This record gives sequence, structure tokens and C-alpha cells, in this order.
Amino acid sequence: MKRRVALLIEYDGAGFFGWQRQAVGLSVQSVLEEACTKLTGGDYVTCTAAGRTDSGVHAEGQVVSCDLPVSYTSSVIRNALNYHTRPHPVAVRQVAEVDADWSARFSAQGRAYRYMINTRPARLVLEDGRAWHVPRDLDVAAMHEAAQHLVGRHDFTSFRASSCQAKSPLRTLDRLDVTRHGEQIVIIAEARSFLHHQVRNMVGTIKLVGDGKMKAAQIDRILAARDRSAAGPTAPAEGLYFTRVEYDPDPFTQPG
Repeated sequence: MKRRVALLIEYDGAGFFGWQRQAVGLSVQSVLEEACTKLTGGDYVTCTAAGRTDSGVHAEGQVVSCDLPVSYTSSVIRNALNYHTRPHPVAVRQVAEVDADWSARFSAQGRAYRYMINTRPARLVLEDGRAWHVPRDLDVAAMHEAAQHLVGRHDFTSFRASSCQAKSPLRTLDRLDVTRHGEQIVIIAEARSFLHHQVRNMVGTIKLVGDGKMKAAQIDRILAARDRSAAGPTAPAEGLYFTRVEYDPDPFTQPG
């Protein structure tokens, strides 16, 4: 017999072709599903993620649902999966039992991302592949002002990828904050759901404001244009982290 479990996982996206299983190339999903399948004696396990991160995007709070044998405790599942995912940079942080109809994707009520920009003049070493290196000062106050024009419910056509398969471009952005921490610029985005490349396209656009190449007030015209070419470039994947998924109740804070 099997039961449904929720997995809280983290991964370094640099060596993967994104979350989703690919015909060619290594994905986080394939690594995790193959590890799960070893717990079932070869009965293939399908994993559903709260969000399908792109190639190069990292996660510290991705959530996955799958069905695993009832004979294993949560700690056994965590330890076994962390053994079987080696040497790949994927780790299961927590395991929680959930209802049979619970879905990491469809039960989610909110998602959060963090984007990191490093502005130090010297090239990055320890953060290489984990932040967007922009070796010059940016106007963080102007970037934050621009970001506030994006908060709320809008048609985000100008900020979604041409390959986006969402039925509607309407989304409600709950938070988009830009702060400086020394040479680091941290951008926090929160919403119930995001369009494909929405966060990276928003970051690429407000970075132009930080460079002085665009005024914060122009964001309104970009939204109104409903045209991807009206906005700025897509920010690099390596600066993006999928940090949190919200559920009610949260399976990882429930007793037992």
C-alpha cells in the first residue's frame, strides 16, 4: 500500500535542465522520481511540484507530492531519498503525510521567489552561478518605486514568456520589494501564482530603472502595452530562488 506525502526540497539548479523531466538532459524531477522509485522496488513514482522552475533556477522551498509505501516513516523516507539523490545537488528537507487528494501544485495558495543581484566590482567566485553579477551601483530606491507599479492585479502580458501556456495573463502580485544589503540587492516576489518568466522579466525591467535607463513611471505604460517587447530583458536564471509555498494548513507545521 501507498500513502501520499509532501516533500520539502532544495536544489542547486545550475546543473539541471529545470524541474520538469526532459527527453534529453538531467532534470530535478527525474533525479527525485528515480530516487523515489528505489523505495518502491521498481514501481515508478511520479512527483508533482508546486512550481516548474527553469534551467539554472534554484530552490530552497520547493514542495513536491508523491505516493510512497506506507511502511516507511517520514524520517526513513527523508534519509533514503537523500541517499539515493546523491551525487546530485538535491536534498529533501522535510517529509509530511497528507490527504490522498492533496497536490503540491493545486493545493498551493501562494508562492514566493527571491532574486539576487550582486553589484561588487570584482568578479564573483563563491556566488558565481547563484546571483546576477552587475558590477556597478544601481539605484535601489528607484527600483523599489518601479516595483510598486507592478503590485496588484494586472494583465502581465508584457512580462510573460512567449512560450507561456497559462490561459490568462491576469495575475495578482502581492509583493515586489527591492532592498540593498551591502553589495547585494534582494528582490522578493510573492503571489498566488506566476506566469512563465514573470519574475525574471520583472527583474530585468526594474534593473533598467536602477541603471537610469528608464523611469519608474514607465512601468504603467509597459503594463498597458500588453506586449513583451515593451518591457526589459529577461534576467539571468542563476539569480532566482524558489523560496516558499503557502498552504492552509501547512503540512510541514502540523503535529506528528
